[in-house]
Amino acid sequence: MIQTHTIGIVGTGQVGMAAGYAVFLLGLANEIILIDKNRQRAEGEAMDLMHGQAFAGRVTVRAGDYGDLAAAQVVIVTAGVAQQPGESRLDLLNRNAAVFREIVGQLDRHCPKAVLIIASNPVDVLTYVTQALSNRSAKLVIGTGTMLDTARFRALLGQHYDVDPRSVHAYIFGEHGDSEVPVWSSATIGGVPLVDHTIAGKPFDREAMARLFGNVRDAAQEIISRKGYTNTAIGTAIARLVRAVLEDQRSVLPVSRRLDGQYGIDDVCLSIPTIVGRHGAADTLLPKLDDVESAGLRRSAKILRERLDGISL
Repeated sequence: MIQTHTIGIVGTGQVGMAAGYAVFLLGLANEIILIDKNRQRAEGEAMDLMHGQAFAGRVTVRAGDYGDLAAAQVVIVTAGVAQQPGESRLDLLNRNAAVFREIVGQLDRHCPKAVLIIASNPVDVLTYVTQALSNRSAKLVIGTGTMLDTARFRALLGQHYDVDPRSVHAYIFGEHGDSEVPVWSSATIGGVPLVDHTIAGKPFDREAMARLFGNVRDAAQEIISRKGYTNTAIGTAIARLVRAVLEDQRSVLPVSRRLDGQYGIDDVCLSIPTIVGRHGAADTLLPKLDDVESAGLRRSAKILRERLDGISL
């Protein structure tokens, strides 16, 4: 029996459609259902994607309503107000929380067993909000978290050392935002630790690495200042997460999920390496952190907890 996959996307803005485009090109789903308050926009985006079937393969794309998501295995949530130049991700909180109250209620009603992928910012806070509002298992609610930050980290390290970024193993932990934490202590290329080692003829330069991480942390603002939004890289990150779920890959990804004692942190959503598969976010992996990294992760959790304390759910 051939397995069919249905994907829902709530929000057909720049990020939602970048994700839809990536899912479409990769052939991850037989059907993609687009939901947006602006029905005409969703219809136009569906028509546009459908016209690419001759090149990408047969994938049905259509505009729909929440009631059309009954068969969806994965629903990507990108709805919300857009981040503006100079605005931090956390500043978006109060404007986006109300939007999610309506969305989560509809998704619980129509597709209670689907894995929800939260990509709206501030993603860690809205992942927590979704888990708090939803009746589904918390494991079925996954935030994209620091997947994009980690991808940027690996890309810039690959560029610095002139190696394929896929050969770089390094993570960003914590918040998807200003308090994120680079985990230098376990970063490797080809199994060789970066810290205090020479790789491809380049010794570890702490000042250069500090600048590199600054470029990772500030990447979103730099992109937004030039083009007004970020979309393509996060779209590919979302598609990677969709594939891990649909194919039950049990991939280890730095996604945002609620911690319950890992690294001494409770009741806050942030990113640490997590096994992701058909049943959502499973076990976490806990690389040993040095003192600076541990302090940074606790600080990140504290900042997010303070934001959450101001929300009425």
